[in-house]
Amino acid sequence: MEEIKALLEAQPLFALFLTIALGYLVGEINLKGFSLGSGAVLFVGLAIGGLAPKAAPPALLGTLGLLLFLYGVGIQYGGQFFRGLTSQDGIKANVAATLGVIGAGCVSVALVPFAALPTDEALGLFAGAGTSTATLQAILTALNSDGAAVGYSVAYPFGVAIPILGIYVLNAWLKPRIEQPAGQVIETAEIALLNPGLVGLRFPELVAKLPSGVMIAAVRRQHRNRLPSDDLVLRQDDVLLATATDPVALQNTIALLGELQPGRIASHREDLDYIRVFASKRSVVGCALGDLAFPPGVEGSIVQIRRGDSDLLPSPDLILEVGDRVGVLVPRDQIKAIRAFFGDSIKGTADFSYISIGIGAALGLLIGMIPLAVPGLGKLTLGLAGLLLLALVLGKLRRTGALVWTMPLSANLVLRNFGLTIFLAQVGLASGPKFFATVSATGASFLLYGALIAASLVLITAFFGLFVFRLPFDTAMGVVSGATGNPAILAFASRVAPTDQPDVGYAMIFPSMTILKILFAQIVAALLGG
Repeated sequence: MEEIKALLEAQPLFALFLTIALGYLVGEINLKGFSLGSGAVLFVGLAIGGLAPKAAPPALLGTLGLLLFLYGVGIQYGGQFFRGLTSQDGIKANVAATLGVIGAGCVSVALVPFAALPTDEALGLFAGAGTSTATLQAILTALNSDGAAVGYSVAYPFGVAIPILGIYVLNAWLKPRIEQPAGQVIETAEIALLNPGLVGLRFPELVAKLPSGVMIAAVRRQHRNRLPSDDLVLRQDDVLLATATDPVALQNTIALLGELQPGRIASHREDLDYIRVFASKRSVVGCALGDLAFPPGVEGSIVQIRRGDSDLLPSPDLILEVGDRVGVLVPRDQIKAIRAFFGDSIKGTADFSYISIGIGAALGLLIGMIPLAVPGLGKLTLGLAGLLLLALVLGKLRRTGALVWTMPLSANLVLRNFGLTIFLAQVGLASGPKFFATVSATGASFLLYGALIAASLVLITAFFGLFVFRLPFDTAMGVVSGATGNPAILAFASRVAPTDQPDVGYAMIFPSMTILKILFAQIVAALLGG
């Protein structure tokens, strides 16, 4: 055993990646539907850290991992964050999380008179149960004592384990019907124009009469396929290629125009052909479709955008992202020019701008360092919550001049999951010695206090989110993840509810709850003193 301990302490990187490997192995263990997933990396790290106290890599490595995770989440969900923040569900989510954090804080404060705990240790338990290092730092600065670190080290593992267990229990109890959303698919219809009321209209006039979400991609006239144009005047028996993601809207279009005549356009490709190209060129990525201008002499009709597993109907305000697959109807002699215009490089779809990431992360860290004056409490800083806030803004902007802030979805997922894994492994290894030392010194009472605070945070947030405000289950689990804070909780929530809503809820809640935890701790420290 001493030889293993010596090896782990002499090679921190070996200890780190051993923790990751063993953590994921443990995370795959399934007990009646319950498995820890990536959260097991933290607990394996605690065990290895307890065995080899000097095996932890530098804390900067864990901070880097958390930075990559938060930046990736913000960049991907910036648009949804700002749309959700002002929605009814967004307001309810923030209220539920606020009540949960304040309720957990009150439980920790109640331990001062009822359990005879010092204020610093009670607030340290609050910070650990909320997995908020920024709150711990604020407490240490306000009270100038090490007691907060003792409470934090004991409560932190419970701040991860109890929310994960709580989400599992809620899912088993409520049995919500959550299905992985099916990828949206564009459907087409070739329709012969037989409606005499539409014959003679100019093409823009026809478009104005179509059901919402339907577009005309091509027209067949006199045995030739052509792209529609504003000066096109419709004739009897023209065949129109209509596209839509809503089958009902497509059926209504058929009823409006005439009759379905499949194959009239698709079987003739001598004039127009359909190609799908990758959006990989910097000049098109981050641009709205309405702002794209094909080179002189080149014409084409964008009929489909395939992003991830879903089809998106083109619209002037739809912004292209790296890796989008663009479906274009184009004259056969211009296919090469269209491919060159979009880039069409699968290799390019895995690339991202290190300049953009560097600038975005640096600005986010700078924002996190700015001291914010709070009347009566002094100053506080946002830390990495500031970085997440900026990433959300950049994710909404998508592009600023030549800088493309977004990343390909595949690259984003790899980057942020790798960051999460590194963070959990480093934090577990670093916290292991303190955890076991504190438990051996304080006994089981501290464990119970930490569990009680973490449970109150989860239960209050979940109660108001699910039963008072009636939020959807996947959204509520994102809110619980954001209120409790640790990314491992979000990873577990995303496995239980496999939609985008846990990620969106986390991004919507985490920054504001980080600020609230800091403010609460500073207010209590100011009122109760040492």
